[in-house]
Amino acid sequence: MKGKPLSIVLWIAVTLWLLMLLNGLNSGQQADASRVSYSEFLQEVKSGAVAEVTIRDELIKGTRTDGSYFETFNPGDPGLVGDLLGQGVTIRAVPPERPGLLSQIIIAWLPFLILIGVWVWFMRRSMGGGVGGGLFNFGKSRARQHAEGEVKVTLADVAGVEEAKEEVSELVEFLRNPQKFSSLGGRIPRGVLMVGPPGTGKTLLARAIAGEAKVPFFSVSGSDFVEMFVGVGASRVRDLFEQAKKHAPCIVFVDEIDAVGRRRGAGLGGGHDEREQTLNQLLVEMDGFAGNEGIIVIAATNRPDVLDPALLRPGRFDRQVVVGLPDLSGREAILKVHMRKVPIADSVDARTIARGTPGFSGADLANLVNEAALFAARAGLTEVTMEMFEKAKDKILMGTERRSVVMSEDEKRLTAYHEAGHAIVGLSVPEHDPVHKVSIIPRGRALGVTLFLPERDRYSMSKRHLESQISTLFGGRLAEEMIFGPEAVTTGASNDIERATEIARKMVTRFGLSDGLGPLAYSEEEGEVFLGRAITQHSHISAQTARQIDQEIRAIIDRNYQRAKQILSDNQDKLHAMSDALMQYETISLEQIRDIMAGRPARPPEDDDSSPDIPAGTGTTGAERPRGGTIVGGPLGEH
Repeated sequence: MKGKPLSIVLWIAVTLWLLMLLNGLNSGQQADASRVSYSEFLQEVKSGAVAEVTIRDELIKGTRTDGSYFETFNPGDPGLVGDLLGQGVTIRAVPPERPGLLSQIIIAWLPFLILIGVWVWFMRRSMGGGVGGGLFNFGKSRARQHAEGEVKVTLADVAGVEEAKEEVSELVEFLRNPQKFSSLGGRIPRGVLMVGPPGTGKTLLARAIAGEAKVPFFSVSGSDFVEMFVGVGASRVRDLFEQAKKHAPCIVFVDEIDAVGRRRGAGLGGGHDEREQTLNQLLVEMDGFAGNEGIIVIAATNRPDVLDPALLRPGRFDRQVVVGLPDLSGREAILKVHMRKVPIADSVDARTIARGTPGFSGADLANLVNEAALFAARAGLTEVTMEMFEKAKDKILMGTERRSVVMSEDEKRLTAYHEAGHAIVGLSVPEHDPVHKVSIIPRGRALGVTLFLPERDRYSMSKRHLESQISTLFGGRLAEEMIFGPEAVTTGASNDIERATEIARKMVTRFGLSDGLGPLAYSEEEGEVFLGRAITQHSHISAQTARQIDQEIRAIIDRNYQRAKQILSDNQDKLHAMSDALMQYETISLEQIRDIMAGRPARPPEDDDSSPDIPAGTGTTGAERPRGGTIVGGPLGEH
């Protein structure tokens, strides 16, 4: 309301100015209709056609003897008056016209009024414009307050994280009925930290809390606190909690809290003053001298290892809710949630798809359903079929098919032997995940891929399983060497060698799986320089121990390299048969691989009755595994 009078005055001034401008234009248009040149005027005077003239400065207006009017301008002719008097023309002299007082004021002050109005508008925008303030409002919180009913997501829309849902639903129940807990002396946690890999549903869970809780809900990102000016973030934290106190009981959700809550004094240069000031203020507001009763802080991060210990202590974030990757039942429930939004064919079974997507997060499964719907739309279908889900799964796991890549016959043959070597070794070593599919169709950056999917949920890996992985990784290179000779081995195994070496190094330095070095940790801090204190730490490994570590790693590699070589030597007929099948069909599935390993010719794809999921069990891969199982392949140009 305060800005309305000023706005009215500005609009009136602009309107008057426009009217004056329009009036001047109209006058000019009317004058143009009767205006004559000066030479014509003189001829009419000499001919006696002019009866009367009125002179104002250079402007001459007159009346002819026939009663018509005319107008012209005097170019400074000094003999004009004498000529007029000589012809008997009546002359009238009029003083210069002066604008009225109001017109003078408007003409003089209108530009200043416009400039003042623009300046006032800019200042008002700067002081209070936009979410979280403007140019002079840095210290105001950028949190968005959600009213009841604004967020439509509820806990019913969240699946696959039942334990996390139980933890957060307790918060909602406390906010609705605090006497149930306080009557027994219980105190609701001040803060809840949701931890888990990316895409597991932490932010979705927070939105569900906002939809369920009948209290004010403030949402803000950790990056919204940090600015280039020291003290701005701390001011925003204070303003956020001041707003929250006015609406208590309420919930404050901080997404990606690691942006502001990283360990203080870490990295080079002594830390970041602005971020540390912001973190200090957050610590004080959560559990300082003056408590904030009725305010529950919920934060989410996928990097709890970089958070400051003071932030994680009881009294601040009392609980850490782990939002992990879903298991088989969780994946099935998540798929059903997302399948509600697309037309699904009767043949589609969410359980079957869930069995074939081990290690997928909630975001991956949402992407799977979306990709399947896109494949169905491209095919002109009205429903999403099981075949579309299988294509979508292959695209996510192995990459998009690149049919435009033209490979020569020799390159295809070498790629076929490379992938067949991976598959045969993987089928022959103990405790290895079964082969799901082998393809020599270029996908993503790879010219061929071999996909292994686990048979069951796997939360840890044995030494035997790790060594089987190493043997399988060397199967492709060994197949090239065995068939085409040592001189024909390509660079395609570079990624396989890198991954095998990494597994062997972790076995020796982190997992304690070395016979020679025993169950000791020899690995150095692996955090990045600006996230931890690794740059200032000194190595506790002597040169002799480092040499022994290298020897143990080499022993593991050599042992599994020789085992893979022996397996391929014993199965050369199957290696040739699988390579021929890949050259013929380009992609072979589980049943075709079984035929080859049993000594039978691979059945054609149309006779393949294998289900699109893995043969048995369920699967969530361990922390050391890529999503969806083990994918063996190489970058483009490296098979």
